[in-house]
Amino acid sequence: MIAAVSALMLAAVAAAPQGEQVTVPGPQGPLAGTLLPGEGRGPAVVIIPGSGPTDRNGNSPLGVRASTYRLLAEALAREGVTSVRIDKRGMFGSAKAVADPNEATMQGYAEDARAWAALAAKRAGARCAWLIGHSEGGLVALQAAQDARRLCGVVLVSAAGRPLGDVMREQFRANPANAPILEPALKLLDEVEAGRTVDPATLPAPLPNLFPLRVQAYMTRVFALDPATLAASARVPVVVIQGETDLQTGAADARRIAGARPKARLVLLPGVNHVLKDVGADRAANLRSYGDPALPIAPSVVDAVAKAIGASPR
Repeated sequence: MIAAVSALMLAAVAAAPQGEQVTVPGPQGPLAGTLLPGEGRGPAVVIIPGSGPTDRNGNSPLGVRASTYRLLAEALAREGVTSVRIDKRGMFGSAKAVADPNEATMQGYAEDARAWAALAAKRAGARCAWLIGHSEGGLVALQAAQDARRLCGVVLVSAAGRPLGDVMREQFRANPANAPILEPALKLLDEVEAGRTVDPATLPAPLPNLFPLRVQAYMTRVFALDPATLAASARVPVVVIQGETDLQTGAADARRIAGARPKARLVLLPGVNHVLKDVGADRAANLRSYGDPALPIAPSVVDAVAKAIGASPR
């Protein structure tokens, strides 16, 4: 299941990332990130994290240790791309930006993304920056793309192409282990989608830990957004990149986004999973890769992103 809606309340300390520590102003305090200059003059990008307590490196206290964003930034630097990878408002290095991360909105995240784009572009000596939105970060990138200022375009990587409620229903149904909790889980999603909350005490384990009341309120706001609708009205170019062995989003999601956007570029990558590792068709290897920072990022992902943003091959 997409993780971050399930644990927005968690606080954690991000591992010390490589590169220069940078900040931009947030609503109540600074937003924090890591800038990694490209080897030479090239495009600038902002890497926007996926859902929940996902830090600037792509790791989470929920058990994800793949370091996807750090590896992507390092690979792009070798292609001449300057990157900024960020902690979301209220989390990790950006904990002081808001008092409660559960009060976050997509519009607020989008404002933050545009602030980061301005910094990335300035530091790279570029007129604009690209937003690379991974997983739920793709929704943030699309929201930001409703305003073209300082944005070159958006690259959506492993992004859901349907409203999040639809994606979560599919994920619950796809896992046979969810059979004992499937009915209450689906009813919960229906209630949240309708703008109502459910007392966690009435839910079977582990649903109370996954869906506390404040997280349910956040989910209601996110469920109202349709990525395809946002893509259709984006003010900048849209590129959609999707791994074909992704267990969380799939080619149908990617095609739905690209189909809603005239001239959108669609890239499907065989063997690539949700954390952007090349795992082939082996499900066990796919799952292990979520906890393996030593496994390199798939070269096809780096190549696709570099081509999308116009980086010159070295």
